[in-house]
Amino acid sequence: MREALARVGGIDPLHLSVGPDDLTVSTMDGAVVEKKVPLPTRWLRGFAEVHVLAAAFALRAEIPAVEAGAFLRRLPGASDRSVLWAVPAGRSLRLTARPVPGAVCLTGADRLSALRGMLRHAKTLRVYGPTVVAGSPPLPSTWELDTGELRLSLTLSPEPYRGFSGEGASLTALAGDDVTDDADLIGVLLSWDPTIDSDALGAAAGIGADRVRAALAQLGTAGRLGFDVAQGAYFHRVLPYDAGRAERDNPRLVGARALVDADAVERDGTAATVRSDDQAYRVRRHPDGRYSCSCHWWAKYQGQRGPCKHALAVSMVDGSVEARA
Repeated sequence: MREALARVGGIDPLHLSVGPDDLTVSTMDGAVVEKKVPLPTRWLRGFAEVHVLAAAFALRAEIPAVEAGAFLRRLPGASDRSVLWAVPAGRSLRLTARPVPGAVCLTGADRLSALRGMLRHAKTLRVYGPTVVAGSPPLPSTWELDTGELRLSLTLSPEPYRGFSGEGASLTALAGDDVTDDADLIGVLLSWDPTIDSDALGAAAGIGADRVRAALAQLGTAGRLGFDVAQGAYFHRVLPYDAGRAERDNPRLVGARALVDADAVERDGTAATVRSDDQAYRVRRHPDGRYSCSCHWWAKYQGQRGPCKHALAVSMVDGSVEARA
């Protein structure tokens, strides 16, 4: 399909047919058909994660298309899987092996080759990412080509072998009962605007900014919102999938709710004991609101991929207690 579209010239005829089971592109070279396929669960969970991650991004660099082309040509090949960091350097970007403030993570740099076909139409390349400090682990990033008429965004996962489905960024938004109620309220107020004014939504709904952000995150997870890094705002759109499936198919969330239902959480001040699979795990809540756990999963990822099911279960119990207080 991509090859067929790439061969279409400026005055060549193109016929596009969208049916319930397939998409057909007809050109002078013939017709190409893409069949509808079931959406994999991992893809669905990935869609649920990307918008939450992107909401924490900020613009880190903007370079002209000519310099962007030179930068892409200098990137390592497909066999290179080293963790690199792109740093603004005048009108271009340079690569470094260490994270520094203002840098953007770039692991599996050959993944950016997907942008090369659009470079001749682009005017600028913008790069977005979360805050980076010395010692930061691999992080996601967004690379955006702007033609002046449209923008093409490519969001990269922290590492090539690691998709977005297991990042855990949406777990907190999915876990709270109050968040669900707020999301229902905010959902009624949505309109098909290119950007969503969260302050106006909060005023109309009568809830604070933190609750609005959590509600928007849950609506995004349900496929009803996307996040535009260029605008720094959510926009209204509806993806054609079961809105509850991302929540039902998330193993950590399912496991955490099972622990809560089984009364497996025993609170003890700022800590808790969670009994799971004949084991007892200690979960601590830190002053900044983060949780840590004594389980193997937490020891491996140190919170870089969201909370484990034990920490998530404790946060659910804490949320219920705080709501009743």
